[in-house]
Amino acid sequence: MNTASILIKTEPKVKQAAQKTAEELGLSLSSIVTGLLKEFVKRKTITFSGEELTPYAKAQLKKARESRKAGKASPVFDSADEMIAWLHKQGV
Repeated sequence: MNTASILIKTEPKVKQAAQKTAEELGLSLSSIVTGLLKEFVKRKTITFSGEELTPYAKAQLKKARESRKAGKASPVFDSADEMIAWLHKQGV
């Protein structure tokens, strides 16, 4: 089988936990990474779960939601034409 090497940097604890989990499943860490890469290429998207927003990001998100609720945010448009018409009404 033709293969290529990838060198990645990660925290030692993350690597150890991943190796242990892969071993428990009867897999190598290499096969796990290869599977994740193939899925990434196929779907052209990636999802990270369990990641917490920073306190700053949480505050900004809350502020944005409050602004939207109070009508202080730009409207949501269904098309570019709709947005352009709105901009013309605003004199832009």
